[in-house]
Amino acid sequence: MKRPADCESMADIRAAIDDLDHQVMVLLAQRFEYVKAAAPFKTDAAGVKAPERLQAMLHQRRLWATELGLDPDVIERLYRDLVEYFIAEELRHWQAENR
Repeated sequence: MKRPADCESMADIRAAIDDLDHQVMVLLAQRFEYVKAAAPFKTDAAGVKAPERLQAMLHQRRLWATELGLDPDVIERLYRDLVEYFIAEELRHWQAENR
């Protein structure tokens, strides 16, 4: 993958963006595996939702976003959506294992 400054065309830029997006997806899938692995460690549905952990995590992501020159509000929204999905899936896995 070419560095941004080395791109010679929109095709180069699009190929690099596609490659990065694929890498992000691979990492999200890996994150999801950890989410599912966490389900057996939770004792109840409240533990799955863990609102205090969510708030701490979002705070840290906002700090990272700011450090990286990204809009922390946008990053927080992105992570809220992502984590809502992962929490729903983790809850589904937790419920299946605790029936």
